[in-house]
Amino acid sequence: MLFIGMMLFGLFFGAGNLIFPVFLGQQAGHHVGAAIVGLLITGIGLPLLGVAGIGLTRSEGVFALANKVNRPFAYMFTILLYLTVGPFFAVPRLATTSFQIGLAPFVPQAHQALVLALFSVLFFAVSWWLARNPGKLMTYIGKWLTPLFLLLLGLLMLAAFINPMGGFATTAHGAYASSPLLRGFTEGYNTLDALASLAFGIVVIDSIRDLGVTDPGQIAKDIIKAGTISVLLMGLIYTLLALMGTMSLGKVGLAANGGITLAQIASYYFGPLGNALLALIVIIACLKTSIGLISAFGDTLHAMFPKMSYSVLIIFASVVPCLIANVGLTKMITYSTPILMFLYPLAIVLITLAVLSPLLGTSRWLWGLSMLFTFIPAIFSGIAALPQSLQHAGWIQGILTLNDQLPLASLGFSWVIPALIGVILGKIVAAVKGA
Repeated sequence: MLFIGMMLFGLFFGAGNLIFPVFLGQQAGHHVGAAIVGLLITGIGLPLLGVAGIGLTRSEGVFALANKVNRPFAYMFTILLYLTVGPFFAVPRLATTSFQIGLAPFVPQAHQALVLALFSVLFFAVSWWLARNPGKLMTYIGKWLTPLFLLLLGLLMLAAFINPMGGFATTAHGAYASSPLLRGFTEGYNTLDALASLAFGIVVIDSIRDLGVTDPGQIAKDIIKAGTISVLLMGLIYTLLALMGTMSLGKVGLAANGGITLAQIASYYFGPLGNALLALIVIIACLKTSIGLISAFGDTLHAMFPKMSYSVLIIFASVVPCLIANVGLTKMITYSTPILMFLYPLAIVLITLAVLSPLLGTSRWLWGLSMLFTFIPAIFSGIAALPQSLQHAGWIQGILTLNDQLPLASLGFSWVIPALIGVILGKIVAAVKGA
């Protein structure tokens, strides 16, 4: 269970999870404690609920979970989820991020495009090679890559806390000055780990089954145990990274992002070797997440469309992001963001229904009406996230105005009240219909 939990932690913890808490720590200053609490509520709370939801409903993965709404919704949601956190958005970003932070400092500007191309081919070749056998992921990620990642990151953290760069009495900036807990909460909401928790459910289930566990009840318990181990480790590292970010202000100024700060911290403690250490940390962090996402993509879509072989699907999930990482990542991120803003409300409501299923039940009326009432404001949220160049049409302006009238819209939660109405109506109709 420890290795499965470490595998799940390794799948979750990519470069973004490494960089963001450091940036939060710098921005939050003396309010870092409250900001960390907000971050942990959503940054580890939602992923744990996602994994627990799959366990509690004894689902085979996100497709089986979404199928409790209806089959068309399950196909739409699952395909969009895996394409977004897979080859079209999250996976290509892993290669680009690991190159920009890990290798770009060593490469002259004139040669960066060529080196990025060579690096991304190698990165995705290794990802594909290690994703070919889903049953070996616990070994590759849980026993090899994650312990190595923790060892290297531990060296940097140990140096930072034995000989701190500064204290915690630093100025808070932006929203962290007035509402640090809420700011940390909303930033944790945007980490995408709630979506990842649904995507990785099938990987965890396969790993547990490969250990000889076949009883659905025991599999459900083991999924929740693995999720708990994973998020506790994530929470500990988030906290330490955020504190490192705050302490760094004693020697360096505010940076544009956490990657710059991490590089400054590594250089401060280890000199020229610091860049090499950070390169290893970031590349390993990205590689293990890439392997998991490619495997989960192949596993789930093969189960949904048995005529499409796992081996062909993971080739697709490796080649497409390799191309996007080199020629169109910025544009792809621009057009993927509206899809994320559409998917996230649906994912959170799905996770909530799953976690509360022992109390609320699994009536199709309940799940269907809850999702229907979430679906419309989720579409509004997606449209609101469209690039400005696409928001000039009159009907889009009308939708944006309507979205602004919904409660909590200013906080980005316009879907919450409609979702609650859907849950209440669904429960009433289920009780009346007796189903």
